[in-house]
Amino acid sequence: MDAEIETYSTYIRKQVADVRDALKGLSDEQLNRAPGVEGSNSAYVIATHILGNARAWVLGIACGQPLRRDRPAEFSSQGTYEELRCAACALSDEIDEALAALDPSRLDERLVPSQELWGEGFEPTKISRREALAHVLEHASMHLGQIHITRDLVVAGGSR
Repeated sequence: MDAEIETYSTYIRKQVADVRDALKGLSDEQLNRAPGVEGSNSAYVIATHILGNARAWVLGIACGQPLRRDRPAEFSSQGTYEELRCAACALSDEIDEALAALDPSRLDERLVPSQELWGEGFEPTKISRREALAHVLEHASMHLGQIHITRDLVVAGGSR
């Protein structure tokens, strides 16, 4: 694997593992409970959204795999830690395999992603495959912080 692509693979898969690890030890009830803050989401929802974004932007946008994303469903999801753990592990493997097959000469190719993969609320703009990979790191980092705060609030007992 090309060194730059391997770096993206390593750090994106680390973010996926960090999401999984941040949820370890929560009961399924805690995992699915939103803290008592208006407009907040449960840790399960945030994690599902991170995985959905990584899947769409790495596999769909950067690697050009045909796939569908149901972003609204990410925000109404519920489940168990085991389901999230399995999904995170499977996605990590898919990302590593897809990036191993990505030709490094294609990183600067610019494309306009579909609205479905891009997400609602913003008009898709032309980006490079490299920018798509960088976006995944930025997006996961931001939401990983939210998972930690959500976890702390839920464990402390604040919920709605």
